[in-house]
Amino acid sequence: MSTSPSADLDADVGALTRQQATRASLAVGIATAAYGISFGALAVASGLDIWQTCFLSLVMFSGGSQFAVIGVLASGGLAAGPSAIAGAVLLGTRNSIYGMRTSSIVGPGFWRRVAAAWITIDESTAVALAQPTPRSRSIGFWVTGLIIFVGWNLTTLLGALIGDAIGDTSAYGLDAAAAAAFVGLLWPRLKRLQPVVVAVAAAVVAALLTPVLMPGLTILAAAVVAIVVGCFNWFGEPASARVGEATR
Repeated sequence: MSTSPSADLDADVGALTRQQATRASLAVGIATAAYGISFGALAVASGLDIWQTCFLSLVMFSGGSQFAVIGVLASGGLAAGPSAIAGAVLLGTRNSIYGMRTSSIVGPGFWRRVAAAWITIDESTAVALAQPTPRSRSIGFWVTGLIIFVGWNLTTLLGALIGDAIGDTSAYGLDAAAAAAFVGLLWPRLKRLQPVVVAVAAAVVAALLTPVLMPGLTILAAAVVAIVVGCFNWFGEPASARVGEATR
């Protein structure tokens, strides 16, 4: 019994979208996982041992939050721990918003949602939402998230071993890698006036308060500035303009 031409076409299109989602997941996942080497080396340089570094990647698994923790610890030591945790939590709250967007992609089931919560990050969300069909979105989310989770933890271990072996990472310039990593995360988002103003205002506040506040508190102060400017949308597009653009 032969199938209709339209059914064959739908099957071909479906297969193509699944292949594209898989390729995008592999490309993004492998490239992102490589950053774990930098994190592992920097975490050891900030005072953590190899196992503490690996544990942090395993349970936190959020690159921006992890770099925030070790960045504060490197400058303020264990005394800055509460500030480091608070900064990491602020950065990590975005993942809960991602969860709202990916809920329909993940689907029902308690354990499925628990697993999805662990890998709901910038990259898995972005790849998933870029796909055109429900099946390809599901592939994009799960494959990207799992590749990064496994790869990030492996490269974290590798970076920690390297950092432990070379000793003083500042001699190789790795002490500046945390700041460079944040710039790399921020730069692609500076395409409109609003995020540029948020970034500049937060940077100015952080620079002014660094000499007078203990390490980590400047991050929290800068975050408050970013939240105020971002929430009021003072320099963003009017809501009516965004709605009009979305309906075109």
